[in-house]
Amino acid sequence: MFAALTTAALTYREARGAMLQRAQDSTVHSVRDRVQTVARLTPYPPDQAALERIAALVDPRTRTDHWAVAVGYRDMWATTTRDFGPSQIPTELRGTVAGRTATAFQRVRRNGRVLLAVGVPIAFSGTGRTTASGVEVYVMTPMQTQVEEEAALVRAARNGAIPAVLAALVLALIVAGGVLRPVRALQRATRRLARGRLDTRLQVKGGDELAELAQDFNHTAAALEEHDARLRRLEARARAFAADVSHELRTPLAAMTAVTDVLDEDAAAEHLDPDTAAALRLISSETGKLTRLVDDLMEISRFDARAAALHVDELDMAEAVRRCLAARGWRDAVTTRLPEGIRAEVDPRRLDVVVANLVGNALRHGAPPVEVALAAERRDDGDWVVLTVADRGPGLAAETLDRVFERFFKADAARTRSSGSGLGMAITLENVRLHDGLIRAANRPDGGAEFTVELPRHARVGTEGREDG
Repeated sequence: MFAALTTAALTYREARGAMLQRAQDSTVHSVRDRVQTVARLTPYPPDQAALERIAALVDPRTRTDHWAVAVGYRDMWATTTRDFGPSQIPTELRGTVAGRTATAFQRVRRNGRVLLAVGVPIAFSGTGRTTASGVEVYVMTPMQTQVEEEAALVRAARNGAIPAVLAALVLALIVAGGVLRPVRALQRATRRLARGRLDTRLQVKGGDELAELAQDFNHTAAALEEHDARLRRLEARARAFAADVSHELRTPLAAMTAVTDVLDEDAAAEHLDPDTAAALRLISSETGKLTRLVDDLMEISRFDARAAALHVDELDMAEAVRRCLAARGWRDAVTTRLPEGIRAEVDPRRLDVVVANLVGNALRHGAPPVEVALAAERRDDGDWVVLTVADRGPGLAAETLDRVFERFFKADAARTRSSGSGLGMAITLENVRLHDGLIRAANRPDGGAEFTVELPRHARVGTEGREDG
């Protein structure tokens, strides 16, 4: 389409320039020849009658040549028409002709018309020299024929260019559609792939570059699907292995726990020497850690298998928090702000795990006083219960705030042998998510870490329970 338009424009410009140049040269030669013929019959110096005779002889008075002639000598002028005189002759052209012997011409535009003004000085030849006589002949002629030819050329160019442009446009749309359709299909497929639809494939047509691109996309998607399936199988095997190992360890651990209870009693006896008593206490402590680790692994494997059930009951939140603290002997170690009357639909066992993990973490790694607070909030998306657990310890490092809920992550590398399993915060996060709640960690402006749990007051599932996922 662009080529058609460019070709039409260039053709019009070249043809128009050639027509105007040809018409201009023809008129200039005709004027000069007629002036030269008349000059031989002109007396010198001319009078007014002679000037009028020159003007009449120069004017051809034909149907095709519409000339306006003006002849001047000093202050005398003779013209063939009333509307053409010295004032209508271009000043630049008069300056060029005056005192010279060569013909001059100039194109002018007046009232929307293109006119050609030609100036011819009459000169005398003799003794090898040409001398200006001072008689100047000016002819003004419209280039009407050339204008009409130009208009015809424009019409021809337009009539020829419009069909060509339309044909080129239709062809361009067809070609663009053939290119854009597979590109858009590739774009949609890429978005589906980004959303996790790894079974997305493109239909391959033809053998051009777009078809090769579609084939490469299909190969990539197939490879991603295969790798994803392999990773899922490995992840499922790892979860099953952890669950199986944890389950198999529970029976011997139960027996070991019973034995350590007896050993604890023996360690307290006075007849044992100090080294033996310390060894017994160490065995009892490590057995307790192993038991907690196995229990946490069993719990986290249920979350991974999406088998963690939520059994909802309506609770007095303040009473539930107090029972949790009392069961673990923490009531005297924790400062509480638990207003009465805040009730919510939650899973009692999972709420107990959340409170115990957050408060136990604050007591072990923070500094007193540890504060537990409850509040009720009404928002645009419903009624919420906000549980806050804060301490006055050193707080959390900035680089650990986003990782505190990762599995087996410990903020202090020196605590790799601490009593925790490294799964407490991860289990807390999963329990909060199971309630459709939110949890976040932050540092208090006046020092210490603060964990905030937000739970909806009304469960978004039935009270009979639900499966995670």
